[in-house]
Amino acid sequence: MIESQKLNYVRQHQQKLRVDNYMNLNAYNNESRTLGNKKGKRIILPSSFVGSQKYMEQLYFDGMTICGHIGFSDLFLTLTCNPTWLEIQ
Repeated sequence: MIESQKLNYVRQHQQKLRVDNYMNLNAYNNESRTLGNKKGKRIILPSSFVGSQKYMEQLYFDGMTICGHIGFSDLFLTLTCNPTWLEIQ
């Protein structure tokens, strides 16, 4: 339900999100060979919408920026644990 409300907000506030400034996307949509360009309404998801392509790209660029400042790591570890384990408490 929360995700549905977020999508509705994005759909209704496209002007506030300034998605009309995406020149390349608008140029591509206006081409005659684009299939289905006259059907429906195109909704652009911002990078703040978790799971969108722009969100994933933003995470990637943030990671690359960190690596550019600090340097690339030699080892990458991912740990998963249960916070109720006695060792963790």
